[in-house]
Amino acid sequence: MEMGAERGGLQKNQCGDNVSRKMCFSSCSSLKMFLVALSFAYFAKALSGSYMKSTITQLERRFDIPSYLIGIIDGSFEIGNLLVIAFVSYFGAKLHRPKIIAVGCILMSIGTFIIALPHFIIGRYEFESSARWVVNSSLTPSPCSTADLIQDNNLPEVPVTDCEGDSNLSMWIYVLLGNVLRGIGETPVQPLGISYIDDFASEENAALYVGCVQTISVVGPVFGYLLGSLCAKIYVDIGFVKLETITITPADSRWVGAWWLGYLIAGFITLLSAIPFWFLPRSLPVSGSPKPEQKSFIKDSASTKHRYPVEEHTSFIEMAKDFIPTVRMLLGHPVYLIYLCVTIIQLNSLIGMVTYKPKYIEQHFRQSASKANFLMGVINIPAVALGIFCGGLLMKKMKLNLMGAAKFAFATSFIGYVLSLCFFVMSCENAKIAGVTLPYNSVEGISYDKHSVFTTCNSNCFCSANNWDPICGGNGITYVSPCLAGCTSSTGSGKNTVFSNCSCVGLAGNLTASTGQCADKDDCDRMFPYFLALSVITSFIISLGGIPGYMLLIRCIKPQLKSFALGFHALATHTLAGIPAPIYFGAIIDTSCLKWGQKRCGGIGACRIYNTTAYRIAYLGLTLSLRTISFLLCIPGFILLKRQLKKEEHDTLRSSLANGGTELEALRKEELVISNSDTQQKYSENGTDRETRL
Repeated sequence: MEMGAERGGLQKNQCGDNVSRKMCFSSCSSLKMFLVALSFAYFAKALSGSYMKSTITQLERRFDIPSYLIGIIDGSFEIGNLLVIAFVSYFGAKLHRPKIIAVGCILMSIGTFIIALPHFIIGRYEFESSARWVVNSSLTPSPCSTADLIQDNNLPEVPVTDCEGDSNLSMWIYVLLGNVLRGIGETPVQPLGISYIDDFASEENAALYVGCVQTISVVGPVFGYLLGSLCAKIYVDIGFVKLETITITPADSRWVGAWWLGYLIAGFITLLSAIPFWFLPRSLPVSGSPKPEQKSFIKDSASTKHRYPVEEHTSFIEMAKDFIPTVRMLLGHPVYLIYLCVTIIQLNSLIGMVTYKPKYIEQHFRQSASKANFLMGVINIPAVALGIFCGGLLMKKMKLNLMGAAKFAFATSFIGYVLSLCFFVMSCENAKIAGVTLPYNSVEGISYDKHSVFTTCNSNCFCSANNWDPICGGNGITYVSPCLAGCTSSTGSGKNTVFSNCSCVGLAGNLTASTGQCADKDDCDRMFPYFLALSVITSFIISLGGIPGYMLLIRCIKPQLKSFALGFHALATHTLAGIPAPIYFGAIIDTSCLKWGQKRCGGIGACRIYNTTAYRIAYLGLTLSLRTISFLLCIPGFILLKRQLKKEEHDTLRSSLANGGTELEALRKEELVISNSDTQQKYSENGTDRETRL
């Protein structure tokens, strides 16, 4: 009876007695605290990362650089990851993971503050304007200045500006260096954080916990883009200039918002996220783990096969010796290798698309940077967050195995791919700009051929072809500058300036023009809601497969390789996707530029207007082509995964049969002991009864 009671006691949960219950409660509380802290760290890093994406056009205009150079700045974050990720993920898994994550958050914060530094040491922002070079002058020359008029008034042929401030534009290097440091700090958060959860959470909750963390990480971009939208409305030099003297609006391609302000806010939030990790333990009891006496009975159970125990006393030299063999073992895993190739190609497509999507909305649908960022934050990103959370929930409810998770991830990605093809038909005509998208003598139809901004109507004007100071003529056509529109007089000031006697406008009785580009976007306004709706649907469907695909990554390899596999995966994707994708996407987008801005001391600046048809084909075509290649690689991936699962089932069955005989023999011996014990007890009881009767 006592032996039977003892056997029954072995089956009780570890939290059965008071001491174990306290340990279990403490473990559960620490795990939840870690989950909250990691979620906040994910939120902070996602907020600053998405804010960087939202300021792309602002940085282009502020530092007068093309898109490919912005791609280099954006990719510098991945360069920071590349420098340390392999070592952090390998050695960090064997050290105090929460404290390493805390150090990473502090480095992220410092890097974010460095990004904002150029604003405080660079000069005031100056944009191209025909009125700029007559400031503090009593002269009000005609926009269309003839050579004789320039000579009579002693006005310079070209605006006189020194080039001292031009060297300040190289301060975008501070942005690059700050982004590198931010990438270094972000390195330990993902591999060490996810592996910590998977090691100490019960298996049925691990996928849900990872889904919660990933969902929070997608909520971060919502606030990042909203912050970008708010800052884009504020003029870059707010507090240092009189806003009534600014002649441009947020819809103008020369407008630069207060990009630096958001980085200060994001840096402070990231600094706060480091605090909780200093108070978390190095390791926790595994949630739902059995008592020591039980371990011999379930050492091969499914609940522990994915966990890797923390090595408390492994020396640094021993860990270093195992590094190269571990890399060989990881890269020799065929399923992991195929998965790595597929995700690298998919992430090239995703990163390129996300990086330039706000800019695509600005240029193709002629929306302001503030509105583009706002829509990304409140419409597109929540759909992604909901999709990731639902994906984790579905995986738990459907109890998907490895093959089921792989099929689910593939199906959602392919459906999203098919729907994305519809973006090609959602076109929007380019703006009507004289001498750029159509000839001066044509008011109907748009041509993307090369046109000259000089024609008969402005032949008497002494104009620069490089200035971008657009005005909207009474005929609904935009002209590159008042001078090139042939305007001979103007009234009013600032945004309310009205140009008159514009010989190129060509409408009898109405030869006037106003500042800024013509709206002329009726066709865009009709198509834009459909674009947003389809974008939300495709984002939701594709993100449904995020968690199943991620769990496939951490479950297809051996438990002891889990942290290193996550880190190496991040290393490969950052190197081969995060760094090159923004650069070559930006370079291809640059080829569709129709009108480049001009730096004060010569050289090409930021693009002012794009060929929307070429932009759409380059942007969408490259995105979908990469995804097509990734789907082709999935075919051998499924074959290899199926072989691996069959081999694992065969090995498990053989191991069970081998261990089954030993365990069965042990159980028989145990039953024999129990039986003998019961017989002896009965014999003793019978003897006692006999003695009593005697």
